Amino acid sequence: MAFIGKALIVSLLSLLLAACASEQNDPYPRNERGRNILYSAFTERPKHLDPARSYTEDEATFTAQIYEPPLQYHYLKRPYTLIPGTAAAVPEPEYFDAEGNRLAADAPPEAIAHSVYEVRIRPGIRFSPHPAFAVDSGGHPLYADLDAAKLAGIDTLADFAQTGTRELTADDYIYQIKRLAHPRLHSPIAGMMAAHIAGLKELGEVLREEAKNLPEEAWLDLDRFLLSGVTRIDRHTYRITLIGKYPQFRYWLAMPFFAPVPREADRFYSQPGMAAKNLTLDWYPVGTGPYFLAANDPNSRMVLQRNPNFHGETYPCEGEAGDREAGLLDDCGKPLPQIDTVVFTREKESIPYWNKFLQGYYDASGIASDSFDQAVRLDIDGGVRLSGEMQDRGIRLLTRLRATIFYQGFNLLDPIVGGKDGVGEERARKLRQALSIAIDQEEFISIFLNGRGMAAMSPLPPGIFGYGEGEAGINPVVYEWRDGEARRKPIEAARALLAEAGWPNGRDARTGEPLVLYLDSTGGGVDDKPRNDWLTRQFAKLDIQLVVRATDYNRFQEKLRKGAMQIYFLGWNADYPDPENFFFLLSGSEAKLATGGENTSNYVNAEYDRLFARMKDMDDTPQREEIIRRMKRVLQEDAPWIFGFHPKSYTLAHAWMHNRKPHEVANNTLKYQRIDIAERARLRHEWNAPALWPLIAIGVVLVVIAVPAVTAYRRRERQTARPLE
Repeated sequence: MAFIGKALIVSLLSLLLAACASEQNDPYPRNERGRNILYSAFTERPKHLDPARSYTEDEATFTAQIYEPPLQYHYLKRPYTLIPGTAAAVPEPEYFDAEGNRLAADAPPEAIAHSVYEVRIRPGIRFSPHPAFAVDSGGHPLYADLDAAKLAGIDTLADFAQTGTRELTADDYIYQIKRLAHPRLHSPIAGMMAAHIAGLKELGEVLREEAKNLPEEAWLDLDRFLLSGVTRIDRHTYRITLIGKYPQFRYWLAMPFFAPVPREADRFYSQPGMAAKNLTLDWYPVGTGPYFLAANDPNSRMVLQRNPNFHGETYPCEGEAGDREAGLLDDCGKPLPQIDTVVFTREKESIPYWNKFLQGYYDASGIASDSFDQAVRLDIDGGVRLSGEMQDRGIRLLTRLRATIFYQGFNLLDPIVGGKDGVGEERARKLRQALSIAIDQEEFISIFLNGRGMAAMSPLPPGIFGYGEGEAGINPVVYEWRDGEARRKPIEAARALLAEAGWPNGRDARTGEPLVLYLDSTGGGVDDKPRNDWLTRQFAKLDIQLVVRATDYNRFQEKLRKGAMQIYFLGWNADYPDPENFFFLLSGSEAKLATGGENTSNYVNAEYDRLFARMKDMDDTPQREEIIRRMKRVLQEDAPWIFGFHPKSYTLAHAWMHNRKPHEVANNTLKYQRIDIAERARLRHEWNAPALWPLIAIGVVLVVIAVPAVTAYRRRERQTARPLE
């Protein structure tokens, strides 16, 4: 019994030691230790990885590392600067009139009938290995006649025994542009690009007719169809013809929508039985970028692997002021990418994500609201600094004010807030102005965003041309400039406007009926109730009753499409750093109900539309800036939106992470980053070393319990023993 007791104690102690060892805490496979791997997380599974369909930030985390449009953004320079990607140079447009005569670069937009962009791709770029390129000794595709029987035993792309590659050509870019018009892909930019790229609208009509006669999953060979506005010049050169002048098009050439898709891949994925196994371009993209998708389990783990065929780039040698001091130029001229593998683990809850970051098992992290106080401290002057715990770990804080706006929109077709159907437009305008003053965005940012944001003065966020700094940039309807800063007007100013609108003390001056307004929103999460309660109190400051109607996303979108809402909450991220990308959201030509566009407020103002038509095609000049100033003034007076806030993102990075710099419009940034593998291993071991004192305490307790028990057992044994007579 004594031997068994001691053995049990030793076994328990051994198991406890093993359980507390740092290696047992490591959530990654043993064979990944010491390797050049970046560990990150994702919270939402990507829906689309096909570049014709993908349009969300979550998806761009993956697509931007795999696909290579002809252009990209300089990683370090600010303002954001376009540079060549696969293209040999950034193309300069040539302008032509209706008779085909070449025009000067400064020709007035109304004289320009067509803009022509000629893109030359650098020779020698090759696609990542993929079975679509696998061929036999005669050059014939190995996997061109697959069916359900031949796909038996194949569940992922890695199950195909053979892969191949080939050189990138102009035809691959042309093929993808045609895919934007494919009726079964439903590209989110198809309508917009059909208005700009010559012949794309007509191609869409032809493809719709063609698709009617094909089975659902049958392949539609786009090479059989002409796209008049996109032509092949030679193996590495293609030309895009636009209708009129559209200077923002150069930004689209840096987005995955205009990345190459090889005809072989489209054909490969269109074979019978492939879609049923998720063997599609939406699941397994193929590109020329620095990484390819080696594993795709969007419910658990996604892995990007270095593309062995990557053509190569080098780390930039210039940036903006302060980059050299921050160490961001230390890797000047080094080959990219600097990380071999990127492992993304899905984390549905913020607490496990945060704890793994603190243990060093994620290399970087955002800051959730419930972890904010642990991570940062707010100074008296409003500044932000890392907490002592974060500083002791060598963690760095990276902040950026995002090129994003969140706003509450009014439906201008509504009789109360829009002034239509017999209710005075001036009365509705003053109601919207009153609410713009009453809803305290600064308080919202402080309470619900931990101060991570800036109140918006117009649709334009900081960093976009025409934003406007200081007193010249404030919204004079809502703010006053006092003591060198913008101060929100007092609630009395809002009450006065409300009375002028015919709603003194929140009641109709004619009937005495209380004013009840309705806000449509998506949600239903735990954070929604306190936010809705806060918003209700903001309306109550004007004695206005607010009814919040929560609904699911699809129903919410349906209400927007039909104009069946009064007030709603939305946001917009910059597609590209140009004011047109924000002002078009309020253009009459984009009115949601009339045209199906992105103007969900159905706002129409003839003066604003006239100014927008002039501004959108201009280069960034003082004349354009003045037009923007006038446009903002119209919007501030009309208040079709309650201009909410521009969010500020906070990112934490461990000391072993190098070359991380927030970039608002580029997503292909993983190739620039670097990890000090040895330092990470050292700090992980240090932070996750087993705490021995609990084991010692447990051991003492076990001994204290076991010794009396063993002693009592032996005493009983001696007492019961009797000599034989």
